[in-house]
Amino acid sequence: MTVSSLIFTPLFFILLLIFLAAGIKLVDQYERMVVLRLGKFAGVKEPGLRFIIPIIERGIRVDIRTRAMDITPQEVITRDNVPVKVDAVVYFRIVDPAKAVLEVENAVRTTGLLSQTTLRSVTGQMELDELLAKREEVNQRLQEIIDRETDPWGIKVSGVEIKGIELPEDMKRAMAKQAEAERERRAKIISAEGEAQAAEKLAHAASVIASQPSAIQLRYLQTLVEIAAEKNSTILFPLPLEVLKAFLPREEE
Repeated sequence: MTVSSLIFTPLFFILLLIFLAAGIKLVDQYERMVVLRLGKFAGVKEPGLRFIIPIIERGIRVDIRTRAMDITPQEVITRDNVPVKVDAVVYFRIVDPAKAVLEVENAVRTTGLLSQTTLRSVTGQMELDELLAKREEVNQRLQEIIDRETDPWGIKVSGVEIKGIELPEDMKRAMAKQAEAERERRAKIISAEGEAQAAEKLAHAASVIASQPSAIQLRYLQTLVEIAAEKNSTILFPLPLEVLKAFLPREEE
């Protein structure tokens, strides 16, 4: 059998169809395909129906959607020697598929490991009060560091959020006592300020009554009305000092 007759056999056409079908690839809208030809970078395929040469070319799919990766809780000792556990979540996406394939092995896993070490390093340089009160600043600092380190890998970090900070039980009790003492201090200050303001008002009222002798009589009558509203059977009514002055002996001139 000659070569020309072999080419036109049904078996040849079947093998040719299988060969061509093996090179047809469907790239989804959220994917890019990095093509290596004989081991060398040959380009990036866009979404759609694409064809690569089997055996000679190899296509590597890269997902370019934003990913949310949980950072496992990290045991950290803060700058003021307080042991805490910190966990976070990092949001990132691949913006350069070629770099993500050629510059790093398993870009997603490497980004996760880098996020863990960065979280331990940044939180370990801060005091506990700063870590609790300045969480937004810590998130921003983590994002900047991780984004800078992953930029050569074609990865863009869009955000880092600290989810929780776990404290030792004795530290929680100490902080609770501190907060309770702070509330008591504020309550005493507010009570003292109220008494001071009340004393000022009473002093002002006393000066007004002293300047108008008839004002004390009106105050007596108002007090009598308030007592009568309670429907008491016994009413104690104070006598004005001016009444008692009439019974006192007059000083000789």
